[in-house]
Amino acid sequence: MTESLKVSESDGSGVVGTDLTLGAEEELHVVDLKTRELVPRAPEILEQLDGANYSAELHRSVVETNTPVAQSLDELRDGIVTLRRRAIGVAESLGLGLVAAGTMPIVDLDSLPVTPTSRYQRMVDEYQMLAREQLICGAQVHVGIADRDEAVSIAQRVAPALPVLLGISASSPYWMGEDSGYASVRSLVWMRWPTAGDSGVVKDAADHDALVADLIASGTISDPKMVYFDVRPSAHLPTVELRVTDSSPDVDTVVLLAGLFRGLVLRAQQDYRAGRPLVVTRPPLHRAAMWRAARSGLEGDLLDLPRSPVPVPAAVAVERLVGDLRPQLEELGDWEQVFDLSVQALSRGSSAARQRRAMARRGRLSDVVDLVVADTRGGATGIGPGGQTVPAGLTPYASTGDEAFPGGDVVPAYEGVLNVLSALGPAGLRRREDAKDDEQRARGITFSVAGEAATRLFPFDLVPRIVPATDWKELRTGLVQRVRALDAFVNDVYAERQVVQDGIVPEWVIDGSPELRPSGALVDRPGVRAQVAGVDLVLDGDGNWRVLEDNLRVPSGIAYSMQNRRLAESVLPELPRPDDLLSPEGTPQLLKQALLDAAGPAAGDDPQLVVLSQGPDDSAWFEHRMLAEEMGIPLVRSTQLLVDEGRVYRIVSGRKHRVDVIYLRMGEDSLVHSPGADGMPLGPSLVTALHADTIVLANALGNGIGDDKAVYAFVPKMIEYYLGEKPLLQDVKTYLCGIPEQRVEVLARLEELVLKPVDGYGGDRIVIGPHASPEDLAAVRRQIRTAPHRWVAQEVVQLSTAPVFDGHQLAPRHVDLRAFVFTGRESVVAPAALTRVAPAGSMIVNSSRGGGSKDTWLLGE
Repeated sequence: MTESLKVSESDGSGVVGTDLTLGAEEELHVVDLKTRELVPRAPEILEQLDGANYSAELHRSVVETNTPVAQSLDELRDGIVTLRRRAIGVAESLGLGLVAAGTMPIVDLDSLPVTPTSRYQRMVDEYQMLAREQLICGAQVHVGIADRDEAVSIAQRVAPALPVLLGISASSPYWMGEDSGYASVRSLVWMRWPTAGDSGVVKDAADHDALVADLIASGTISDPKMVYFDVRPSAHLPTVELRVTDSSPDVDTVVLLAGLFRGLVLRAQQDYRAGRPLVVTRPPLHRAAMWRAARSGLEGDLLDLPRSPVPVPAAVAVERLVGDLRPQLEELGDWEQVFDLSVQALSRGSSAARQRRAMARRGRLSDVVDLVVADTRGGATGIGPGGQTVPAGLTPYASTGDEAFPGGDVVPAYEGVLNVLSALGPAGLRRREDAKDDEQRARGITFSVAGEAATRLFPFDLVPRIVPATDWKELRTGLVQRVRALDAFVNDVYAERQVVQDGIVPEWVIDGSPELRPSGALVDRPGVRAQVAGVDLVLDGDGNWRVLEDNLRVPSGIAYSMQNRRLAESVLPELPRPDDLLSPEGTPQLLKQALLDAAGPAAGDDPQLVVLSQGPDDSAWFEHRMLAEEMGIPLVRSTQLLVDEGRVYRIVSGRKHRVDVIYLRMGEDSLVHSPGADGMPLGPSLVTALHADTIVLANALGNGIGDDKAVYAFVPKMIEYYLGEKPLLQDVKTYLCGIPEQRVEVLARLEELVLKPVDGYGGDRIVIGPHASPEDLAAVRRQIRTAPHRWVAQEVVQLSTAPVFDGHQLAPRHVDLRAFVFTGRESVVAPAALTRVAPAGSMIVNSSRGGGSKDTWLLGE
């Protein structure tokens, strides 16, 4: 806080004027924008800033800003924004970011020395852990009060409202890489200091000074600045100072806190001058209220002291405080602004909650850092390199192979999209992301990751991806061709194996596949085995679509692709959608028709369908529920199925309902060993029904052989062999480690290739040579030598990129495309495809590995 902070002079009557001035001190964390770690590089930033408004703190990872004196909330806002803009401009020129939040999630304590001054070094020597772990940032608000007796009384009188202010500011859920379970863990860390918290009853300035002198004499502190009471008369300025709140990424939150605190100060000043008695909250109850605020933020309950010790919803406590202060806020001219900001804060929620939502999307602390960097940066304020103002909005980038901005130019199809995104700006898009998260949560659009108890929101980026009509037409034809050939191959594998006899596919490729299952031979009647196929495609650096993988086992993503469209239309309705944009809404009925077509002769004219799932523990449980609902067919678990006299029935309230086709959404091993309605394993009795041809499983057991990465290398030959056609879609050049000469080349080029286990899926065990460590390459080398037939290698394909919103700007991310082919009496390509998005710095798009998704705009003719 600058020394120029003053209040109006006496009017001659000895009474100090009540035009209470404002000022704010903000502590800002310094983070590396690449590693997202807290770094001790504040001195590099401070040396380029003026000392009047910027200063060092205990830790070299913190920059402190001190606003000029402000008469109004608008003036205070301008001061905060100006100082942030200037400091962030300097920081970004050094590859650093500044964050106004109570704590940072990614911290290496050993790499964070304190600022090398004698005072700070003395604090480390004296307080040890308390000083070393002081990796927290707060925001202090000053209100001008010239009379120190009055300032001391005001500090006592505003105390009951402090928990509400702390709750509004809560921005520190993470501590040392873990979720603390608190909305403001900063306040808990802060309270460890011996002079933090409530001062107890202090009568006047002399009593306050005596208390400070006693603390110094006790050796507990060395100077008056180390008195860390929640509210105190400033040790160096004619102000009363609020010290309980977290630093807040959003400037509006700081302005709201300043407005409320100034209203509290005015009310306390009026009570003091009117001689009204001080109402003291019992210290244990005050501590309980502060603890509750630290725990809850705005998302739980707060104690509304001194009204009652009974907790109330945070929104109620905030609304009551604002309402109680209305006379003072109107007198200050702040009522409408504070009221509007309070409504906005309650609608938006605390920063702590926003950070947890960012973590829930992909389970990555780096996403939390990106969020608070972006929020602090304040997209609407237009901070550019060097701190200069630039127009608010989102601009193209230059990235070779990008689908929207190749070389920095905007592809015409994306111009309308870019215009809308730029008009919204980063701040507007962040609000839409919050709305999207809320809608996903309400609809249960989640997925789970193995080893994690909680589900995550399915990651979804708001920027759509556009597949041109000419591309989609060619893809549709090629996809149908490919799936027809694969289906013929799987039928052949479990029958005569003519493909082996004619020398098209080596027998060892089939016999060595972990997905060759005896159960695959249970289907005697010729017919479609892959009613639902998922084919993963990528666009390479030359603009050619290539098939990356085939999925004939249990392909997922149909429902997520549909929900992506619904979410996008809900939260970004103003995007200019093309007239020839295909709607995904008919997809479930196309799927249902393929399932109906799969029914055997025993089904008669009215085939009965069910979707079979493992239930809520399945990673795609949301999809199972949605597809069953959209198709209008039952969703069942194995315990609801009974095989009786060779037929499968669904059991409902003790009654049997015939089942003719099971849309299988669980793995074969799980299916065989799961209990049926009679408590016995379902597998043996289901085998009986398959032999009797009274039930059809879609997709059929044993289909995983078609997903095998070694089999993939022969699909072009299969197309010519089974269909007599030239392949329409290109593959990625693949080497089979089971072939000696190819294995020699692979081992010589490990660092250049992508290495895949033949039975891997979901990004499992994939090693990307150019990005792998020497240890990873050595490990995969040993595995290939031990079991060469279990590994393939592929040339690295430079996946295209598409723009994503990373919290403050558009950035390129690698993408692929999963298309779906339904095969019944004829094959159709679903008008819904799932674009999967790799995390920053990665080429692996799977959601279990941190990947996301997009709304995919498939354009028709």
